Amino acid sequence: MAQGIAKQLIYKKQSGLGTPATGSGGQLLRRRTANFTLARDTYQNDEIASHQQSTGATAGIRRVTGRLSGLLSGATYADFFAAALRKAWAATSNLTGLSVTIAASGSDYTVTRGSGDFLTGGIKVGDVVRLAAAGLDPANAGKNLLVLGVTATVLTVRPLNGSAMVAEGPISTTTLSVPGKKVWVPTSGHTDDWFTFEEFYSDLTKSELNTDVKTGQIQIGMPATGNVTVDIDFIGLNRTLNNSQQLTSPTAETSTDVATAVNGLVAVGGSVTRITGAQVTINGGVNAGEAEVGANTIADVQRGRIQVTGQVTAKVTSTTLQALYDDQTPTSLILAAAADGTADADFVTLVMSKLKLFGDAADDGEKELIRTFPFTAEINGDGGANLANHQTILSIQDSTLS
Repeated sequence: MAQGIAKQLIYKKQSGLGTPATGSGGQLLRRRTANFTLARDTYQNDEIASHQQSTGATAGIRRVTGRLSGLLSGATYADFFAAALRKAWAATSNLTGLSVTIAASGSDYTVTRGSGDFLTGGIKVGDVVRLAAAGLDPANAGKNLLVLGVTATVLTVRPLNGSAMVAEGPISTTTLSVPGKKVWVPTSGHTDDWFTFEEFYSDLTKSELNTDVKTGQIQIGMPATGNVTVDIDFIGLNRTLNNSQQLTSPTAETSTDVATAVNGLVAVGGSVTRITGAQVTINGGVNAGEAEVGANTIADVQRGRIQVTGQVTAKVTSTTLQALYDDQTPTSLILAAAADGTADADFVTLVMSKLKLFGDAADDGEKELIRTFPFTAEINGDGGANLANHQTILSIQDSTLS
């Protein structure tokens, strides 16, 4: 009898459509649950005969659907985020030799450079950065700093773990880094990734190989307290059954820590905001293509435009979010989740620099009142190179990627 604890979920990127991956070089995946299903069109024989009984049904086109539910952790699902956003992960070069001054600015802090330009250096709103220099106070060095605002010479930041910084400066020979890598939906040069997924039942030595699989939709959930969740829907073209493992000697699962909501920050419109939950859905409009006479599988899939939607829930403490909904004022949303409360903890961030709210439904009862604010993101046409935002609908940063 197959046991879930003994099942291995392995994937490997294909070189292209129609070339299933085999052999070594695959990657084992962590999961809460994962299932791939072969679906077939079924046609009832709706003919009438004197015996007054059905003459059966016929099976038609084959296709594969899959769903993986997991907990968000650094690097674990990076390939699928890149596939959904249709771009490869990219690093931001360190800015070196800076002379910086750190000062308090209300609940935030400013990092001001003496010369040069943060914007031409590629720093964007929503980036998490770190400072390093021999002369920096320990309260300022190596700490995850969420960028809430950026101009040529000034960053407005908030420590991700909520700790205080120390006013000082100018401190010379400072390095500013953007840990890990980032990915965002580009305006051109979109990638087109295909995967092979194997469900290997090690207790039975049986294999189900799902080929020509694409990432269809990703949903990220951030509760008020608890682990950040990720659910990924896949669409594939075919499945084969095997009596041995096909993706052999895969790399072990990632060991990065799970991101938790209590170790994160949320910013709306550039201001840190206290919310009770958030959900983001990345939908690539991926569907099976058209059937062809003489073939029992679909030859390709079709992709639509990338849509990003979701919702945030917040306590009723003001009418700020309601006013954004009333006036249909574009705003921004940054979700940052870290693995723990240390100053340089691993983290993942999602940045939507332009979105609108489309509701403010309230609840009631003998409790703190909560409103739900659905949103739809859109490409930020005012973003681009040397500007404060990417020209994109969504960007993601993962500190664990190298």
